[in-house]
Amino acid sequence: MEDRPGPAGHYFDRVPAVASRRRTVTLTLPDLTMELQADRGVFAADGIDPGTKLLLLDGSRPSHHARTLLDLGCGYGAIALALATRAPEATVWAVDVNERALGLCAENAASHGFDGRVRIAAPDDVPPDVTFDGIWSNPPIRIGKPALHALLTGWLDRLVPGGHAELVVHKHLGADSLARWLDAAGWSVERTGSRMGYRILQVTGR
Repeated sequence: MEDRPGPAGHYFDRVPAVASRRRTVTLTLPDLTMELQADRGVFAADGIDPGTKLLLLDGSRPSHHARTLLDLGCGYGAIALALATRAPEATVWAVDVNERALGLCAENAASHGFDGRVRIAAPDDVPPDVTFDGIWSNPPIRIGKPALHALLTGWLDRLVPGGHAELVVHKHLGADSLARWLDAAGWSVERTGSRMGYRILQVTGR
């Protein structure tokens, strides 16, 4: 389940209130192993979040034809770098509001040879005409439903026709209610995986 932010701040703050204390974490998947720099004040600072790992294990992989992908809420870049590995012809946008996360993601992308192909950006810095063949996200559920719904609406509406998003959400954090809301809002939603309490939701553009 998502880590619980302490009283000093949240991983979705623009500037984390907690002091930096960096560490190295390892992302291990059947097709790749990467050491990544993480830090306090960033999501999953103590290690790869199990929901993120499940998404990368059980969620769909990017199409060979994909040219532009999005890691929404990228943190220090685990999803973005996995996507860049699996879709070597694609540009991967790594988007987060957290400035410390963006710095770490840029460092991790550069250290693994993805500097330039993984584009790190705050949400407002992504040009409005950029659309996505696919979106992957372990979304920031704790920002609350109104903010989460607005966030997802803005990015899901940038899927190309036939594009889809892969979201991972724990059932205790509202995965099923989120699926119902997405369906009611006009997207096609399919639960493609369920393990350890997590749901993987595949969302097709409306």
